[in-house]
Amino acid sequence: MAPKYKLTYFNVRARGEATRLLFVAAGVEFEDVRVAFEEWPPIKPTTPTGALPILEVDGVTLIQSMSIARFVARETGLDGKTKLEKAQADAFVDELEEPLVEKISVMLDFTPDEKEKEEKAKEVDQLIAEKLGKCEKLSGSDGHLVGNSLLWCDLVFFNLAQTIEEVYKPGTLQNYPKLAKVYATVKANPRIAKWIAERPAGQARV
Repeated sequence: MAPKYKLTYFNVRARGEATRLLFVAAGVEFEDVRVAFEEWPPIKPTTPTGALPILEVDGVTLIQSMSIARFVARETGLDGKTKLEKAQADAFVDELEEPLVEKISVMLDFTPDEKEKEEKAKEVDQLIAEKLGKCEKLSGSDGHLVGNSLLWCDLVFFNLAQTIEEVYKPGTLQNYPKLAKVYATVKANPRIAKWIAERPAGQARV
C-alpha cells in the first residue's frame, strides 16, 4: 500500500511550495492542508516545534522544510539518477536555501518605511546576484540544473525564481540564460503548468 502524505503549511508558497511541486511533478497524491494566518495561534502549540511546514507520513510527523523536500525527492525518485547527480542536486539546493523568498516578502509587505525598504532591497539584490551567479556557472545547458531530467533542485530553484520574476524584479533571469532555460522548462512541464493554473485563488503571491 502506498504511503499517505499530509502536508500542512500556510496558504503561501515560501517554504512549502517546493514539496508541493515535488508531489505534483511526480504525480503522487497528497493532502494539501493550508492554514490561514488567523488560524495559526491555536494550532502552533500542537505542532512538534511550533513551526510549519510539517509532513505526516503514515502517522510519523516530519519537520523542517528542506528535510521534508529532500525526503519527498527521494520517495519520488526526483533526487537524482546516480549518486553523483544526487550530490550535485543537493549542492544546488544548499546554495539556494538562503530564504530569499521570505526576505522579499518581508521587504515588500512588512516594511512600510521607504528608507528601510531601500536598504533591504540592496541586501536582496546582492543575494540574488550572488546565488544566481553561482548557479548559472554550475548549471547544465539543456534546461536542467543537473543531468537531463527534472530533479528536486530544479523545483527549489523554480519556486525562488518565480517569486523573483513575478513579484520582485521581472526580467532578472535575462541575465542568466541557462537558469532562464531551467525556469522555462519547469514552467512548461504539463503537471506543473496545471498546478500553477489551478492553485487556490486565495494563495498569497509568495
